[in-house]
Amino acid sequence: MALSKTASQPIRKITKVGGASYSVTIPKDIVRALGWREHQKVVVTQRGQKITIEDWKE
Repeated sequence: MALSKTASQPIRKITKVGGASYSVTIPKDIVRALGWREHQKVVVTQRGQKITIEDWKE
C-alpha cells in the first residue's frame, strides 16, 4: 500500500502490532534492490534519531 510521496521519499505509517511491537512497510523496490526476501532475518539498531536495518550475518 503505497502512500503519497514527498520530495521523492516514500512516506509510510507506523502500525501497532500486538501489544509490544510496531511495524513499518519497506517499499518493494528497495527490498528487491537489496536482494532481500520474505522471512529473511535483519538487525534493527537505533543510531541517534535514526533507525538502521541491516542484513543479519551469522
